[in-house]
Amino acid sequence: MREITLSQAVNEALAEEMRRDSSVFIIGEDVAEAGTPFKVLSGLVEEFGTERVIDTPIAEPGFMGIAVGAAMTGMRPVVDLMFGDFLYLVMDQLCNQAAKTHYMSGGKLNVPLVLRTNLGATRRSAAQHSQSLHALVAHIPGLKVALPSSAYEAKGMLKSAIRDDNPVVIFEDKLMYQDKAAVPEEEFLISLGKAKVLREGTDITLVGTSSMVQECQKAADILAAEDSAYAEVIDPRTIVPFDDATILKSAKKTSRVIVVDEGHQSFGVTAEIASRINEQAFYHLDAPVLRMGAMDVPVPFSPALEDLTVPTPDGIVRNARRLLSGEMIHAA
Repeated sequence: MREITLSQAVNEALAEEMRRDSSVFIIGEDVAEAGTPFKVLSGLVEEFGTERVIDTPIAEPGFMGIAVGAAMTGMRPVVDLMFGDFLYLVMDQLCNQAAKTHYMSGGKLNVPLVLRTNLGATRRSAAQHSQSLHALVAHIPGLKVALPSSAYEAKGMLKSAIRDDNPVVIFEDKLMYQDKAAVPEEEFLISLGKAKVLREGTDITLVGTSSMVQECQKAADILAAEDSAYAEVIDPRTIVPFDDATILKSAKKTSRVIVVDEGHQSFGVTAEIASRINEQAFYHLDAPVLRMGAMDVPVPFSPALEDLTVPTPDGIVRNARRLLSGEMIHAA
């Protein structure tokens, strides 16, 4: 094991899969010499050349369509979408074509495509470059949706996604590219659809997605130190497919659950996970499942305002204490 950044983990995963399988290629804006705005792909064009690391014009619908067609005819494209906010530009190709082709062809065609993009606020990038839109694509049957929370998850899930015969959308938190985690030097894969219990607990369950996993872990540390309350922290890893069994087992054990996600709270991931717990573990709960998502406002450019829009460890702790005390609360 060695500690590497999430950026390095993604780069390693792509290089390993491109060496292993000549049908894997990368396509997107500034992916070659520029290495993307976050420099995640730096060095790949030097090894694999411009025929497999393909810079495109600023034409998201065009290169997404190229990738869908390539995947249908035997290639395994990895599409780099510079910001997750640009999902709106590729929704037809992704949701009407990639997601539905296997079904509409009677199983004769597959679309083994990976769409790599990002999410997350508090980078001071304003309303059009700070959104967390993973709930949009999770709503579409035929797509798998992964949310890595560390370098370890990012590498293992990306490699699995590239080998998957279904279209997979992976969202990386743009603030986590320089975060380090222990990652094996030898090859490993992480199955899509298997959650991970990061911390065992008995009093309350904290379910976090992407960077909210770290916020939940910080909150659990505070609760343990100041309240002698022991929170179980779970990373679903993927929201499609979703590992109901692991989440439900924890909810039944602790009887209290907070679900934390950086997407907008209304009609989003927190609502879906909370609903599943309520439907399948209702009689084991001592309090309503609490949801914590981003405020239902465009992400502000002002740092002081932007920081208020997303969940924080202190906010998670406050709500956990209210649940643990028996106070009835409603999602804000």
